[in-house]
Amino acid sequence: MNVVATPIEGLLVLEPKILNDDRGYFFESYNSETLKIAADFTNIFVQDNQARSVKNVLRGLHYQNEPHAQTKLIRALHGAIWDVVVDIRPGSKTYGQWYGVELSAENKRQFLIPRGFAHGYSVLSDTAEVFYKCDNLYNKAAEGSILYADPALNIDWKINLSEAIISDKDKVNPLMKDAVISF
Repeated sequence: MNVVATPIEGLLVLEPKILNDDRGYFFESYNSETLKIAADFTNIFVQDNQARSVKNVLRGLHYQNEPHAQTKLIRALHGAIWDVVVDIRPGSKTYGQWYGVELSAENKRQFLIPRGFAHGYSVLSDTAEVFYKCDNLYNKAAEGSILYADPALNIDWKINLSEAIISDKDKVNPLMKDAVISF
């Protein structure tokens, strides 16, 4: 597995080494020792989530406040998504900056998102199935969110926002400057 650092500290893209033959393929999707050596990552994942969405669905931006903040390991099992995070760690030199990466069944990349980031994604393919691991259990009272279209963030979602399919809840998320952020 190749562990790729991004311009935002702590945010990693994982690229598997894929073994192909006439039967199909094999790859190691997670190895705690590899992440410990490459990134000093020792978190234990305690919850798995999976979602299926259609083209132009936009989910986010979501996070969990402390003490329920979550590190996530995201991948697309089917289709393709544009996965986006915003650094909301107080005191971070990249606070308020966003980063995106395409995750697909084809490229098999994964996105390791530490605590302190708001997360969302848009669906680029006709359908997509997204699977992610979390190192803390979901807690409704700790939910936090930021408006996907916050002009201060100016996120490129890689889809036409006039065609985006967005939940009623996500349409009214607060701007980052008004969001309750507790890390």
